[in-house]
Amino acid sequence: MRTASFLHPILATLAIGLATPAFAQDFVAKIGHLESTQQSRHVHLEKVAELVKERTGGAVEFQLFPQGQLGNQRQMTEGVQLGTLEATVSPAAFLGGFNPLVSILDIPYLVPEDTAAAAELRDGPFGEALLDSFSDKGLVAIDLWPNGTKQFTSSKPLDDISAFSGQKFRVMDSSILIEQFNALGASAIALPFGELYTALQTGVVDGEENPLDTIRAMKFYEVQDYLVVSDHGAMEDVVLFNPMFWESLPEDYRTIIRDAFAEVIPELTAHKAAAVEDALAAIKESGTDVRIADEAERANFREVMFEPASAAYVAKTGDAGQALLDTYTQAYESLN
Repeated sequence: MRTASFLHPILATLAIGLATPAFAQDFVAKIGHLESTQQSRHVHLEKVAELVKERTGGAVEFQLFPQGQLGNQRQMTEGVQLGTLEATVSPAAFLGGFNPLVSILDIPYLVPEDTAAAAELRDGPFGEALLDSFSDKGLVAIDLWPNGTKQFTSSKPLDDISAFSGQKFRVMDSSILIEQFNALGASAIALPFGELYTALQTGVVDGEENPLDTIRAMKFYEVQDYLVVSDHGAMEDVVLFNPMFWESLPEDYRTIIRDAFAEVIPELTAHKAAAVEDALAAIKESGTDVRIADEAERANFREVMFEPASAAYVAKTGDAGQALLDTYTQAYESLN
């Protein structure tokens, strides 16, 4: 009887253990990016991390590494391909060397200024096709995040579209952006971003294009007298995961992660808009001549720049690029 009474609690404990599910596997993802902890990308990555942790019961943890702590963007993207880094959120402009098709986002006025229309474009067939184009590049792209729009600045007047003729503008090393400025009658000079302030200061180039908060943060307004708010170039971020890590996640966790990245976009957009508004006020206060391009002028910019930039894109990407551009055109026309 003593033996029976001793075994009984052990058997009961074993039974409980067999009936209890195994602890969920923990998944830790290091996510690297370039922005500071105060900027929109990082603030909303923190929110995504909170949502994912909460909704997976702590089974998925995102560890964030801002300000290039894990390397420059090329190094981080390569790390995601190799699996030494689980994820990165990268400006699309830095990904053309990995996936030339993503350079379609360099085409001026590609993304509508209207927030709802832009969201519809990202979430529809065009956005899906763009994300899918990373699948054979050793990367899983799960979302596009809006991150502002580019504006023109110069040390010379920019009174209208004809004023661009003969001026020299710094661009990233992109044939599409070069054609954008060629279409305006300007010269495009590819320079590293780190050399831009000095190039503006010394007159190597007359002007540049960047989002307002970047213009403020880098103090380009100190060496630029004129600014045109044209909103001509969308700055889109691409959320990238390592394929092996992504496939190791249960399907419901993948859904939670996708939903979390999508859910914060409205708040991300509002946060970015507030930062841009603050930047514009500061630039005006510095004495820079600021002009807001009206709807007619923006339409004129698009008419002049869009086709040459699109042709450069197709020349670079071939039939696959033309197919993606056709998907875009159909999606864009359905918005109007």
